[in-house]
Amino acid sequence: MFKESSDISINTKLPDGLSLIYGDNNNVLTLTDGNLELSADLSESIRRLRPDNLNRELLIKAAKIKSSIHERPIAIDATAGFGEDSLLLAAAGFEVHLYEYDAVIAALLADALRRAADEPKLQDAVSRMKLINTDSIKAMHELSLTPDVVLLDPMFPAREKSALIKKKFQLLQKLEKPCSDETSLLEAAFAAKPHKIVIKRPIKGPFLADRKPDYSIKGKSVRYDCFVIA
Repeated sequence: MFKESSDISINTKLPDGLSLIYGDNNNVLTLTDGNLELSADLSESIRRLRPDNLNRELLIKAAKIKSSIHERPIAIDATAGFGEDSLLLAAAGFEVHLYEYDAVIAALLADALRRAADEPKLQDAVSRMKLINTDSIKAMHELSLTPDVVLLDPMFPAREKSALIKKKFQLLQKLEKPCSDETSLLEAAFAAKPHKIVIKRPIKGPFLADRKPDYSIKGKSVRYDCFVIA
């Protein structure tokens, strides 16, 4: 069963026009504006967890480390969102601490983790995922452990051509705006003293906080900028 370290509740104030409801026979927590609906679903990533697929994931290549001081390598996902990247890291063997500041997004993610814990193909990975509803910038300055990897994926404007995807992104943006303090986020990641910082960016996007990484791994639409810390 996944570990949820804070009291994540759906009893939080929502922006006008938005509601959280349980749909699909009261099993799936959904954010809606009365027209569009948005929920988190980790089962959509099952095929990506097959070993032959997982080893080809750019994130897994970017997060690879030679060794860890921990029994199991630890990753901090400082911008957890809906948890897809954290799931990949957990499937690759990391213990993942997921930080999500927005209480509504955290509630949707907690609901997805709850359902994923009952899915045989996800149970093992989900058992290594710990969700924390708090400000990761503050938390990374106060960690009691040394993570192996810190993952940063600050929200950036949607680039997909699908009108529906753009509308759903707009629904999400009513809760959480794209990162406006990139410098503080990156400085907090360095303050955590990991072996590596991995930053997910649009393929043609600028470096986070205009800081050039040690190297990048590029795909068709995204790239992973990596800092290796001695």
